[in-house]
Amino acid sequence: MIVVVIIGMLAALAIPGFQKIRAASQDKTVLSNARQLAAATDQYMMEFGRSTVSIGMLVGQTNYVKNLDLVANETYPTTYVAGVPITVLGVAGARTITYGL
Repeated sequence: MIVVVIIGMLAALAIPGFQKIRAASQDKTVLSNARQLAAATDQYMMEFGRSTVSIGMLVGQTNYVKNLDLVANETYPTTYVAGVPITVLGVAGARTITYGL
């Protein structure tokens, strides 16, 4: 019985730490994805002289970003505008991450 209580106490201490590490890892991955999209947006805009671009022109096997993996059910913008920060919504259903400016 004492062993079960000790295991329960250790789990109670470990689970919040694990959740915090998982959230930080997801945030870093989403930020990295946003950084890649921002670089791809800049490159596309310089090549074609446009001030807006859709995500379909950036992501794909023959485009600037080959694959955009979702790690926390996040939602990326569908259109990117020069000089406007990239805001990723719904990271793990609760957080928002903004990259740029």
